Formats: sequence, structure tokens, C-alpha cells
Amino acid sequence: MKQHIIYVIICLMGISFSSAFSQTLPQMRISVENSENHVHTKSVKIFADTLKTKVMGKIDVRFFSDARLFRDSDVIRAMVQGKVEMAVPGTWHVTQFEPDAGIFLLPFFYGQPVETNYNVLDSIVGRTLNENIEKNLKLKVVGRWIDLGHAHIFGINRKISRHEDIDGLKVRVAGGVANKLRIEAFGGISTIIPWPDLPEYMKLGKVDAVLTTYETIRSAKLWEKGIKSVFEDNEYFPQYIPLVRLSFWQKLSPDIQQIIVDTWEENVNVSRKASADAQQKAKEQLIENGVEVVVPDEDQLRIWRKKLISMQNDFISEVGIDHELVMQLNSIPEL
Repeated sequence: MKQHIIYVIICLMGISFSSAFSQTLPQMRISVENSENHVHTKSVKIFADTLKTKVMGKIDVRFFSDARLFRDSDVIRAMVQGKVEMAVPGTWHVTQFEPDAGIFLLPFFYGQPVETNYNVLDSIVGRTLNENIEKNLKLKVVGRWIDLGHAHIFGINRKISRHEDIDGLKVRVAGGVANKLRIEAFGGISTIIPWPDLPEYMKLGKVDAVLTTYETIRSAKLWEKGIKSVFEDNEYFPQYIPLVRLSFWQKLSPDIQQIIVDTWEENVNVSRKASADAQQKAKEQLIENGVEVVVPDEDQLRIWRKKLISMQNDFISEVGIDHELVMQLNSIPEL
């Protein structure tokens, strides 16, 4: 009996020691806003799960989706305040803290293919932008950006057949001053609505159209809430930036830092392909559920891009983009 009691005490001491040991591990909370079945969430979760295995016993990696920690509009502030260690917010959210991230929302990129974004991101413009984010926000960009896919205008209980049909519509945007300005240039009325709140706004008839992607619409089955058409005009190409709080990053050993960077890099190309595939499959699913797709021809896109570019200096000033960065953009020979 006595031996049994001693054994129980030893076991309890072991459990207590193990618990205390686990609590001393640096905690790496990773926050995303989108739902579990969204391609963005799936990609970041693969990274988190892989990283968790690689650094087991060294870092306590925890993944949170569905804005359980923070909405992406709030997560950068939360990182600065030390409330979360990593997030992968969209560029449109980063612009409110680092305006230069809005360069990919400028009229120049309207209606352009994905390769245009990649060329710029892989150039001196992308390198400078990442350096500015790290310097100004005290956040570490741990690798290449991952994709969401082209954003388009989705009509709620209406068909949008041409640019002129956007005139007077209340259009939901996720964020970004340049998105607001672009919609207003088409005559629309932009309104920022957090993604978790959008279905209720649609139900109450407070919004007429949505600026987003096929996959995002599919992830919430928004055809059930009134999405009837899409004007596929490649408004801009949303991407997500992998950010780690600098104060947390600097406490990590160089080998752990390298593991994080390498693990992210392993995931980028796979994630980008998964995003492209998901957008195509989502488009097909929307069509199956009665959503009508309208694709403007190249002449229409060129005409409207030219109109928008005539306002580009106003965009640059309103967003607050560094003119030197714009000069770097203009100097890229292949564009």
C-alpha cells in the first residue's frame, strides 16, 4: 500500500513537472480571420502543423482560425501590443499601418494578370516594401507572400454586366483606401464590412455588391444569401503577408528562426497553386448554383484602366504611398 502511494506521488510530481515545463516554452500563437474551409486558412494551418512537429519541445505552436483571436483588421495592432506572435493578413489590411503595401492596389494593376503582381513583388519594389514593413511596424516578414486570387465585383440580387452598372451601388470592400477609391471611380459607394459581419448585412439589404474572390464567396456559400452574378474584371490581386512580431522573433535562436523561414518557404508554391485551383473550382461551384459570370473584354478593361490611371496620382496621395517606391515601379523594364 505504501509503495502504491509513493508511486502515485511520483506520477503526480511527473505530471506537474511536465506541465510546468510545457508552460515555459515560448508560445507562438498564429491568427487568421478566415473560416476553416477557406484556402487561406488551410494553407496557414499546413504551415502551423508542420512547424509544430519540427519545433516540438522548443516552441508551443498554436493555430487559431475564424477570427477567434483577432480580425485581420485588428491583428497588426494586436501583434505590436504583444497579444499574438504571428498573423498572415491581407495586403488591404496592412495598408492602414504601412501605406506602401497599397501599391498593388493602384490603378496600374487593374485588370492585369497575376504575372504582373509576381514580377513586381520579386523586384526591388517587393524587397523595399518588405524592408519598410519590418522597419516601420517592427514585424518580421518571414517569406514570400501567398495568394488569395483575383478579386471581382459580385452582385447581390442583381446582374452586373458592365462597369456602368456599378454606379450607385453600395459595394462591400474588405479594406484599403485604394479599393475604396477604385469603387468610387466607377460611381459606386464603398463600405468596409468585416467578413464575419457580411452575411447579416446582406440579409438586411444594406449592401448591393461585394468586392472579393470566388473562393471567399464559396467558403461562406454566399449564393444562399443573394449573390447572383459576378463581373470578372480582375479588380486587384489580393495576397497575404506572413508576419511575425519582431520582439518575439529576436528572442528565438538562429536555428529556430531558420526552421520557421524554411517551413514557410516549403509551403509557398504549394499554397499558390492550391489557391489558383481553389478559385477555379469555386467559380465552377458558383456557376452550378446559378451565379452568372460576366467577363468584360480586353478593350473594356484597357479603357477603364486608362481612366483609372489618369487618377493614379490622387490614389498615391490618398493612400500615402512613397513616391520613391512608385518610381521604382515605373523603372521595371518588363512592365
